Amino acid sequence: MNLIWYILIGMLAGYLAGKIMRRGGFGLLTNLLLGIVGGVLGGWVFSLLGFQTTSIIGNLATSTVGAILLLWIASFFRRDY
Repeated sequence: MNLIWYILIGMLAGYLAGKIMRRGGFGLLTNLLLGIVGGVLGGWVFSLLGFQTTSIIGNLATSTVGAILLLWIASFFRRDY
C-alpha cells in the first residue's frame, strides 16, 4: 500500500478512537501518533488471535481497535487529583 494510505488510516483511526473514548478529538498530530501506535498494537493483538487483514477497511478497523486499546491502557495511568 502507499504511504499516504497509512498516514490517512492512522489519522482516521486516531480520530475515531478519540471520538469513541472521549467524545471529542485530540489534535491532528496526536491523532496521527495514536493511529500509528494503535495500528501496530492492533496488528499485534489481531495476529495473536489469528486474524490478518489485507484491505484498507480491515487496516482501519485494526488500527481503530488498537488505538482504543491503547487509550484504555493509558487510562490506568491517569492521575486524579
